[in-house]
Amino acid sequence: QVHVVESGGGLVQPGGSLRLSCAASGSIFNIYAMGWYRQAPEKQRELVARIFDYGTTSYADSVKGRFIISRDNAKNTVNLEMNSLKPEDTAVYYCYATLRAYSTSPRVDYWGQGTQVTVSS
Repeated sequence: QVHVVESGGGLVQPGGSLRLSCAASGSIFNIYAMGWYRQAPEKQRELVARIFDYGTTSYADSVKGRFIISRDNAKNTVNLEMNSLKPEDTAVYYCYATLRAYSTSPRVDYWGQGTQVTVSS
């Protein structure tokens, strides 16, 4: 059994900052990648940022230069520092982890329940 749990989020004014955190726990052999998607009302879910076990990161063009993703492999956690927030960043943010539960298991994506981020004055 694997659990992915997010924390952080909330209401912030435009130009402000927020930090999202996510932890994966349970039966975990290896985590290949962790990251964040977001979904705004009436829009498709989109990839925000991800980080691989060897440290490579990728970001959506809309957040480059504003968001920073980091990971602690020993703790199976990932953080997303969100700066210079804009109203269009408002969405539910979902954490995911692509991992193997055992050495012989295939890679599987596990998702958190989502956390709301609202950017508004």
